[in-house]
Amino acid sequence: MSKIFTPTNQIRLTNVAIVRLKKGGKRFEIACYKNKVLSWRSNSEKDIDEVLQTHTVFTNVSKGQAAKKDELQKAFNKTDETEICKEILSKGELQVSEKERQSCLDTQLNSIVNSVAALCVNPETRRPYPASIIEKSLKDAHFSVKMNRNTKQNTLEAIKILKDHMPIERSRMKAAC
Repeated sequence: MSKIFTPTNQIRLTNVAIVRLKKGGKRFEIACYKNKVLSWRSNSEKDIDEVLQTHTVFTNVSKGQAAKKDELQKAFNKTDETEICKEILSKGELQVSEKERQSCLDTQLNSIVNSVAALCVNPETRRPYPASIIEKSLKDAHFSVKMNRNTKQNTLEAIKILKDHMPIERSRMKAAC
């Protein structure tokens, strides 16, 4: 009897963004296109077929383990996988790669440094500090960017930390009359 031939060089579910949601004590995952998840969440993408790679709800995407119907019914009180996928897309957390996370952190740190440079001056000379000196001082002060806060909140936190490490103060606003 001949065996069924399965191609070994065929890789399924590549370029995948995994969105996870823990509900009812179980972890559910869906396979999506990376750039489309953010478009879906910002309501610029309306077509669910453009976001999802497959309408299957998994317990483990990388192993290809699909969730059982009774598990879905127990956790979501419905078995329509498209509706469950929509819920996971809106409430779940998106897995981000290390390079993407580092790139996002670098971008936000650069933005914070430029904001501090624009807002603050050296109190003795009344001249702004260069961005490179602010960045070095923040690194020396062990400042870390908090991703759950926006740039303005991080900038204000950075200014507080810098006041302990170097002479710095907010620049005075000029009132135009």
